[in-house]
Amino acid sequence: MRLRIGLTGLALLLLGASVARADPVQIRVAWVAPIANWISIWLDKKDLAKHFGQSYVFAPVHFAGTPPMVTAIANNEVEIGDLAYSTLPIAIKNAGMDDVRIIADDFQDGVDGYWTIRYAVLKDGPIKKVEDLKGKVLATNAEGSAVDVAMKAMLHKHGLENKRDYTVIEAPFPAMKAMLAEHKVDLIPAVLPFALDPELQNLSNTLFTAKDAIGKSEFISFQARKPFIDAHRAALVDWLEDSLRILHWYTDPKNHDEAAQIAARFVKAPPERMGWVFTKVDTYRDPNMLPDLAALQRNVDMTKDLGYAQASFDVKKYSDLSMVEEAAKRLK
Repeated sequence: MRLRIGLTGLALLLLGASVARADPVQIRVAWVAPIANWISIWLDKKDLAKHFGQSYVFAPVHFAGTPPMVTAIANNEVEIGDLAYSTLPIAIKNAGMDDVRIIADDFQDGVDGYWTIRYAVLKDGPIKKVEDLKGKVLATNAEGSAVDVAMKAMLHKHGLENKRDYTVIEAPFPAMKAMLAEHKVDLIPAVLPFALDPELQNLSNTLFTAKDAIGKSEFISFQARKPFIDAHRAALVDWLEDSLRILHWYTDPKNHDEAAQIAARFVKAPPERMGWVFTKVDTYRDPNMLPDLAALQRNVDMTKDLGYAQASFDVKKYSDLSMVEEAAKRLK
């Protein structure tokens, strides 16, 4: 009898362990800019995600900029970061998270024929060239963000240094237009979708672009920590497969009108103002979500040279693209 009870208890224990293993893995993914970080509208097409709710569950998590993500990644508050080229070395070198691995591309800037981030000044203002920014106030979304570092790299090229020659204040992207119009700042980063606001276009000129400042860049990539990858690799491949399927749907021209409507609902804008989404007016996204590691290496080196990271590193050693490559093969 005791043996029978013991075997029954063992069977229940094993059954419980099996059920626990079958629970979907939680995958929280960070993002900053609506639509530009297309993960922000991933859930609108979750009907295409074959593995959603089975091997994993997905939740997008919003941040004001990529620097706060570093703390969130360190505290395991997100499973996948969406760090910029500028904050990736901060996470790995400054914060000592040498288990961070680049797993996929989010978007690239400065690719020929596609969007590049603009830095705007008032049309009727006194700023006509970069040197005119001496003594002025510049806006950024977050100190150390990719948008911020590209801006400061451009000013550095023209002999202007932060704090010595100009002042930088932080503000959320939606507030940038009003701050420029009200003369609270002299230059703002104009990112999608806000850069195409007709009111902003009427009152501003582009002084320079991110491509002017730093050339082609792996602006934003996805990262996960190695212990999470090792424990949940299969679920990550499933998530990447579903993400590729959704990305392909969004970038398919035949779905453009519906994609524009989804984007419009998300940012509470008229659909006719969202015609740029997932076209060449938009940022470039690699169709297989493969990051440009050569561009990223240049970007990381520059971040270190400007003093925002303690050291550079070999980005290939901190990359694991095997999962997104496997996911892409499933769709062929």
